[in-house]
Amino acid sequence: MNTADTVMAAGSKTTSNGFTEFSRPSKNASNQTHGSNQHNRLEGAFRSILEEIGEDVNRQGILKTPKRAAEAIKFFTKGYNENLQEIVNEAIFDEDHDDIVIVKDIDMFSMCEHHLVPFTGKVAIGYIPNKRVLGISKLARLCLFCRIVEMYSRRLQVQERLTKQIASALVEVIEPSGVAVVIEASHMCMVMRGVQKPRATTMTSSMFGVFRDDPKTREEFLTLLNKT
Repeated sequence: MNTADTVMAAGSKTTSNGFTEFSRPSKNASNQTHGSNQHNRLEGAFRSILEEIGEDVNRQGILKTPKRAAEAIKFFTKGYNENLQEIVNEAIFDEDHDDIVIVKDIDMFSMCEHHLVPFTGKVAIGYIPNKRVLGISKLARLCLFCRIVEMYSRRLQVQERLTKQIASALVEVIEPSGVAVVIEASHMCMVMRGVQKPRATTMTSSMFGVFRDDPKTREEFLTLLNKT
């Protein structure tokens, strides 16, 4: 048997009609290979950074830092690999409710795209259903609002864009009468460098529908939001 025959025998099968059907690598195997290659490249990049700042990459405390940093950055940016429709799935329900719904104090952790340092804070979401509501669970990991915040915050971000992306996502999936999102966050690029103001926070808002168009509805939302 020649080399070509050997390859065909290993990677193919003959169908009932006599045609040769070649097998393809599984999607999981392809993803695993990509993930391994990506991790190796990230690890090498972090090793180079450590060397450039004058660290000894063979020092005991630093030896495994490139590996740990590669794993950390993949987790911090895992939102790039998540999809809004998959997150929402079947957690949208028909409900005849047309008053304001507010979910507040959602923890948010993200990374500034300008300096690659964290900014953290709280997210408040308000919306007025238009016959459709999002599921809310007592378990934060199952709360759709929390998962949408998580998906967009686990990317390199600026707070203004993050706020609008969360609001736009809710408009897309439930088509409400109105959506309002408010984020208050502390930026490490302001705390650790630059102006170095550790108590400074940044607030951003994004509003759609009646929250933007109707001052009374907007005022009602902000009043409810500020109640303890």
